Amino acid sequence: MALENTDQHEHEGLRLSKFHAPEIVFGPDSLREAAFAAVRLGARRPFVVTDPGVFEAGWPHELLRDLRDAGLNPRLWTDVTPNPKDHEIEAGYHEYIASGCDVVMGLGGGSVIDAAKGVALLASNGGRILDYEGIDRIANPIPPLIMMPSTSGTGADVSQFCIVTDTERHTKITIMGRALVPDVSVIDPRLLVTMPEWLNAATGLDALTHGIEAFVSLAHGPLTDVHALQAVSLVNSNLAHTMTAPGDTAARQAMAHAALEAGLAFTNAILGATHAMSHQVGGMLDLPHGVINGVLLPHVVRFNGAVTPERFVPIAQAMGLCGPGVPGDEAVDMVAAAVRKLGDEVGVPTGLGALGVTEEDIPRLAVLTLGDACLTTNPRPASVDQVETLFRAAL
Repeated sequence: MALENTDQHEHEGLRLSKFHAPEIVFGPDSLREAAFAAVRLGARRPFVVTDPGVFEAGWPHELLRDLRDAGLNPRLWTDVTPNPKDHEIEAGYHEYIASGCDVVMGLGGGSVIDAAKGVALLASNGGRILDYEGIDRIANPIPPLIMMPSTSGTGADVSQFCIVTDTERHTKITIMGRALVPDVSVIDPRLLVTMPEWLNAATGLDALTHGIEAFVSLAHGPLTDVHALQAVSLVNSNLAHTMTAPGDTAARQAMAHAALEAGLAFTNAILGATHAMSHQVGGMLDLPHGVINGVLLPHVVRFNGAVTPERFVPIAQAMGLCGPGVPGDEAVDMVAAAVRKLGDEVGVPTGLGALGVTEEDIPRLAVLTLGDACLTTNPRPASVDQVETLFRAAL
């Protein structure tokens, strides 16, 4: 009888979970698999989205060659800037329709992948991209998506998120829905070696933020926790090394693995206040998302740790900061300090002021933060005054 009661109690603590993930192809030289995936998905004229930086690095040439060798007739589109703008995505959609394309392929960082998702969304649903802000507002199935990340941190290649800059309101909007999970993610660590140093730092800190926020999220569960902690461990052990030894293939592969693990965690557990705040700063000033996260994260760790300190003990252990049994409040301080230390090592500013944020910006940023979907799963509710306080602490 006692055993039955224990089992019943344990089951009462469980809740229904869904775990979204694409087909994943991982490893050196895997880029060539993207053409085979396109053929499997019925492509005849794939729409390849990339940006000028990735184009200069040469990776699209390799992809286009493989697509043509597979008998396909690709259309290349490169008019994407960092933090993709609403009008850019809409221009890409018109190119997609005019070219008679059928599958969307994104080769690049998070901005390219978000733009590719936006093009696919509009291709079957029409309207303006800003019409889809929020959760599950996509009515019609979208064209197949194949994503090939060239950075190690955004997780966009496995996520159900699409982040777009609203150029009228100077903020970022979040579009979220199962339809946005790519069909195939091809993760080739070779692509990471052409990242600029600042982008390597930014995307790596983004992956760390994904892992930490997913682990403490209100929507976390056993299916996401393992991925979140693995991401935290891999970033903490490898990011700084990729900055000092960029040619170390083992460290690059570890960071590609970290980005994947973090993406699988956050697309299912969602995120928290760091991302909700970062989206507003990035939308206002068109700054690298991961750098903003690196500044904000220690402050949000302490804010959330005041009410859920126990969740930060496994995070501190994953970072190699302590053993089991450390008090939660000590773990919170350890994690916050370690995040800041890593930021220092990879060259992230200590405050938002160095990025151009002013005291006068804070009230507007705080109000916009409260409307961000990522705030809904933050483990501690936040008022506009509390968000303002966090912004001021990070200034």
